[in-house]
Amino acid sequence: MPSFDIVSEINLEEVRNAAENATRELSTRFDFRGVEASFEWKSPIITVKCEGDFQLKQMLDMLRVQLSKRKIDAKAMTVGSHDQSGKNFTCQVTFKEGIEQPVAKKVVKLIKDSKLKVQASIQGEQVRVTGKKRDELQAVMQLVREADLEQSFQFNNFRD
Repeated sequence: MPSFDIVSEINLEEVRNAAENATRELSTRFDFRGVEASFEWKSPIITVKCEGDFQLKQMLDMLRVQLSKRKIDAKAMTVGSHDQSGKNFTCQVTFKEGIEQPVAKKVVKLIKDSKLKVQASIQGEQVRVTGKKRDELQAVMQLVREADLEQSFQFNNFRD
């Protein structure tokens, strides 16, 4: 019986590379000359530091661009609150791995509401989908990709 797993994983090495590339881009940008701004990588958190709120938004956009170049979905990124101390702003950016229980329940409900002849079950931090036909499993993949569940999903362990 064909099956596959819906998971949410990211490659932390690629995230580190994206943070380093963003740091390089920061050093070449004219609008950041003479400004104290930095990206600090401590697995799995990136700390963004700068002098202004507007610059913080620009730096987060730079990080999103670098992540997309590294083929990491921006939905995996969670931006924390903007903290201000004096003239410096800091922000913690964390990355989600694994499907949490409420999101997994939404995925299973979405699959069951689609009336496709497949079975979905939650197994820890992943959702296993089994069905008789490969076409139905591919329809489930398309359904999950198009759904706005505010998390990035990958499909692996496809067995025929």
